[in-house]
Amino acid sequence: MSARVNLPADLVEWLAGVACDVDTGAVPAAEILPRLAGAGLVRAGVPANKGGAGGDIVDAVATIAAVAEESLAAAFILWGQRTYVEYLLQSPNRTLEERQLAEILDGRVAGATGLSNAMKFLAGLEPLQIVARREGDELVLDGKMPWVTNLRREGFHVAAAVDQADGGPALVVALSHDDEGLSRSDDLQLMGMCSSDTAAVTITGVRIGRDRILSDNAGQWLPKVRPAFAGLQCGMSIGLARRALAEAGKVAGAGRSVLGEPIAQLSQQLARAEARMYAGLRSREFEANAAPLFELRIELAEIVAEAVSLELQASGGKAYLAGPGRAFARRWREAAFVPVITPSLVQLKAALLERQKAA
Repeated sequence: MSARVNLPADLVEWLAGVACDVDTGAVPAAEILPRLAGAGLVRAGVPANKGGAGGDIVDAVATIAAVAEESLAAAFILWGQRTYVEYLLQSPNRTLEERQLAEILDGRVAGATGLSNAMKFLAGLEPLQIVARREGDELVLDGKMPWVTNLRREGFHVAAAVDQADGGPALVVALSHDDEGLSRSDDLQLMGMCSSDTAAVTITGVRIGRDRILSDNAGQWLPKVRPAFAGLQCGMSIGLARRALAEAGKVAGAGRSVLGEPIAQLSQQLARAEARMYAGLRSREFEANAAPLFELRIELAEIVAEAVSLELQASGGKAYLAGPGRAFARRWREAAFVPVITPSLVQLKAALLERQKAA
């Protein structure tokens, strides 16, 4: 099973025209989220009775894949926004959902997933980097998030996992751009993906009430939202690989027909991986066993790397010319980013190895 989403023609035209400038930072990040939200993309897979377009998480993954065919940076922003939506939908805190969901769906405020550290914590890869202590009815937070995407300067909410200083389960909370003591750094100087509002967050004495808690037991809640977190993330790989293979197929003609078979074989492998991803998300099997999800994330990243390599071989020297090869060069940089998206391939492979040892 493969899912395809047709984006609005005007959005495709705009993304195609600005993709390289988005990658280098020449197009302001402030322009991107309103375009995506205005086209209704954040609403994919959100129940209609909550303001969404209906469908399920697979529709959201397929939407991110469609955007990634045009621009991975734009898809990265959509991933952050839609993943935060998923946190609100899956949180038992209905008050927080009612307060924030509408403004996230329409893009008035950005949603950022600062849970990369938490997902690594869940896999036993690193400790949490934020600590909360209780003072009366409030939580006082200190710590940092060194790398978060979609921290829109015009306003954002960001999910964060925190350890409790006095013991007890880790919490997942929602912080906001205007919380006193929360500081956003300048944008990180990335090799590409520049217009993605990616920055660091420092948290110094930030005070929040219990109404800002997404989950009071991160260890129990995170495995339930991890499939959406990683599945939506995999949409970026699916879209980028799909586009690179399509471009390779266009130019693998005279003198390069030898590439036809490997392009076809990799396209079939991509379709199979995509189908397994969608089946696992719909059956919810990844909640009980994350290993197949990790394996799919690794496989998709490897498919991306091979796809852009085939595009390079099919294009030949033209791909290395600054003008004709500009779009390919962007996809090459995008492909280089896929293995380091948190959790990185190295971290996933380490987690799988530890699981095998413990089995």
